[in-house]
Amino acid sequence: MPWKSMIVNSLNEAFAAAGAAAWGGLPFSELAADMTAESVQKAEELCPTPKTVLVAAFPYYAGEREGNLSLYARGLDYHTVVTGRLNTICNFLSEKYENSRFLPGADNSPLPERQAAWRCGVGLRGKNGLVIVPPYGSYVFLGTILTDAELDLPEHTPAPDCIGCGKCLSACPGGALGERGVEVSRCLSELTQKKGALTAEEASLLKAHPLIWGCDRCQQVCPYNSAPALSPLPEFREGLVDSLAPADLEGLTNRTFRAKYGDRSFAWRGPAPLRRNLEL
Repeated sequence: MPWKSMIVNSLNEAFAAAGAAAWGGLPFSELAADMTAESVQKAEELCPTPKTVLVAAFPYYAGEREGNLSLYARGLDYHTVVTGRLNTICNFLSEKYENSRFLPGADNSPLPERQAAWRCGVGLRGKNGLVIVPPYGSYVFLGTILTDAELDLPEHTPAPDCIGCGKCLSACPGGALGERGVEVSRCLSELTQKKGALTAEEASLLKAHPLIWGCDRCQQVCPYNSAPALSPLPEFREGLVDSLAPADLEGLTNRTFRAKYGDRSFAWRGPAPLRRNLEL
């Protein structure tokens, strides 16, 4: 079997074993077209002479459950989970390319994960800016691996757009979605995480919002999410925190809050935004 086919087959097996629903890869130089000069510089500081980017999607949907936290935030912190699973791929590649660096990232690197996934054809381009990976829909976390190894990967085809029904655009409670993209300042997921004082309009939006962290509305109305497959990953299926009540946060300092909830992605801002949102 040719070396290229051996590597691709081995990576297929490695990503599947790591729990990825799909994966792809592309030259760093190609992805750099979607990056700012500052982001390119940061990537090069992390990995001098970067050559290749791998990207993978990890499903997190655990079913429809009552609660006031976004579905993505109910399991263990995806930054930790996805990075840990990507590390198994990095370890595998390090054995094949002994003198190369392999750096995992999950929403905490200068690489534009969604653009990487779209360029590789990992998932469809949703009008809400999300990556759609059937049968899991858009309920996936993305992770990347940046390396200075020039991996001989198969040709990739950019992902097509979704069907363009526009349901996510019309359902967005903050009016953040449009044909030109996402206006982050009006996204309720962003507003729930905002620290400090809110404007009267922002407070009004949050008062009408059923969640105290995140927003799932554009995903809930998406046809690709009408019957999503459940995640096979136990970190996102077991021991879920569906809701928080005022009593759950009562008397907690920043330190004790992190001791109690530090393994959850809703904890990164501390208890203050959560308390504010509960009051609203």
